[in-house]
Amino acid sequence: MFGLGIIGLAIYAYTIYDVIISNFANDNDKLIWVIIVVLVPLLGTVLWFLIGRGKRI
Repeated sequence: MFGLGIIGLAIYAYTIYDVIISNFANDNDKLIWVIIVVLVPLLGTVLWFLIGRGKRI
């Protein structure tokens, strides 16, 4: 069970890192994605990989 928590935390940390290093047309888009991922971790991570990564430049 502990191993799953470590894996989940690693995916969450990678998602935040990926949002921060991504380039967007508008800086507000980056801020919005960071807020979504931080405030709603599971759903935010899923949404980032399904929708957000396609919005990058």
